[in-house]
Amino acid sequence: MGRIEPERSDFDPEGFDEGAREAAFAEGIKAFDSGQYHAAHECFERCWLANEGGDADFYKGLIQASICMYHLSRGNLDGARSLNVGARRLLGPFLPEHRGLDLVRFLEKLSGHVRG
Repeated sequence: MGRIEPERSDFDPEGFDEGAREAAFAEGIKAFDSGQYHAAHECFERCWLANEGGDADFYKGLIQASICMYHLSRGNLDGARSLNVGARRLLGPFLPEHRGLDLVRFLEKLSGHVRG
């Protein structure tokens, strides 16, 4: 199973303002919900790289959830399980909801996919 490698880009976290973060976050959620886990990973990674506040673990948890589902979609159950644990650990402190995302429901669905 291959790793998700970062896309080469000219992304500049210094120029990533709150509006850009909100747009990338919304795009990441949309991509995740439509099964485009690599694209979701890229969106959440931009939010994480540009984060200067207390949301770094939130975005990192979403990145791990995206990679979890990516691995699951490729049949790598061991990798998915490991990343599910990491995503739960990182997102747990933000329960029950953060930035408009129902994390209780999100984590229940994520775990449901991993359990099969």
